[in-house]
Amino acid sequence: MRNRADNQQAVAAAGRFIMKQVLADYHGPVAVRLWNEELVVGHADAPCTVIFSQPSVLRKLVLHRNVVHLAEDFLAEEAEIEGDAECLFDLISYMRDLDLSWSSKLRLMRQAFRLPGHHHDKSAQEIRAGRSERHNTKESISHHYDVGNDFYRLWLDQEMVYSCAYFSDVDQTLDDAQRDKLDYICRKLRLTPGQTLLDIGCGWGALICWAARQYGVKAHGISLSEQQVAYARERIRSEGLEEQVTVELRDYRDLPADAHYDRVVSVGMFEHIGVANFPLYFSTIKRVLTPGGLFLNHGITNDTGWQDTPITRFINSYVFPDGELARISNVIDAMEKAGFEIVDVEGLRRHYAMTLRYWVKALEANKAQAAEFVGEATYRVWRLYMAGSAYYFDEGSINVFQVLAGHDREPLTVGLRRDELYKKGCECWPERPTVSDSEHECSDKS
Repeated sequence: MRNRADNQQAVAAAGRFIMKQVLADYHGPVAVRLWNEELVVGHADAPCTVIFSQPSVLRKLVLHRNVVHLAEDFLAEEAEIEGDAECLFDLISYMRDLDLSWSSKLRLMRQAFRLPGHHHDKSAQEIRAGRSERHNTKESISHHYDVGNDFYRLWLDQEMVYSCAYFSDVDQTLDDAQRDKLDYICRKLRLTPGQTLLDIGCGWGALICWAARQYGVKAHGISLSEQQVAYARERIRSEGLEEQVTVELRDYRDLPADAHYDRVVSVGMFEHIGVANFPLYFSTIKRVLTPGGLFLNHGITNDTGWQDTPITRFINSYVFPDGELARISNVIDAMEKAGFEIVDVEGLRRHYAMTLRYWVKALEANKAQAAEFVGEATYRVWRLYMAGSAYYFDEGSINVFQVLAGHDREPLTVGLRRDELYKKGCECWPERPTVSDSEHECSDKS
């Protein structure tokens, strides 16, 4: 018994030494607690506490210096995050920039080898996505979006919009901000009654239904998610929009040769395209967009282009199998090469940080139901992914842009100033009907 106690003390001492050495200069919001409940870094009232539930987690982190291993141990419930998960990424940024001497690294490795190794039975690999050779395939989209409509309903707004909202101030509710975003997009597109609208990656149908109800257009949505399409079809039927709105399971690359639309929009799907597919994506949209038409692309970008890092590997393995971000300059360049004239560019990164915090808060508040719907590991994936996204949107290394474009060298169908965008409603249809809050809800009809 004494040898066992001595061994436990030696293991704890090794863990204590490692953390105090690695985080000697860290003064951020994260505290660290070991498997024996010892608080070795930070304070008990810290906004966020990382708990190494097993010594093997710390051993692996030191020997491999890869935060993906720490994330996988979190998914496998061998590490815990208490409090504000977004704060964790302050610690990750510190670790990424940490530059230790070789002598310090050797001392840390010697201590790490004193920690026991362990192969846990619950593998995070069970939910790892397979990499897709063809970007934006039905299988890769299904991995992310077909985890269940009930799961998304727990933390999205009433309209079921899975992209950033458009806030008027920090106190606006998510429901109202998402409705404002839907209306803002419609105004940017200068929608008028009788126009045809194509929504590429239409999600659960919020935008196409909004555009039909509020602006009188005939809208068509396409998606590669079977569950989203089923939900959108039921929503269309329940709202009596069958004559105005249609939706189908279709790849944008398979749009018919004779398909033409007055307006094209894509919101939150662009991240799946892949940089190599930009020419095909934009040329396809240009082909289906009628003369004088407008196209709005709403998508996430970053400041470096997609690079092979531990965080991007985690995202590609567990969240978006085919996700790839580009710089906004590369996006605009690809659009211009496809024959578009850029009309308006707006960055909304602060809005996305606010949106993500709403989502994380709602997800955490519904943890039990979320874990029941999708399992504990998948719940943890979404919590970690969205909290990290909020951090990096706030930091500024990732952004989201709405880019409005028309055919190059054609007369523009927009006003001389942006004033019209900030007027509620469509001037071309001033007496359009208003929609009550109760009508916005899908009432769990899916």
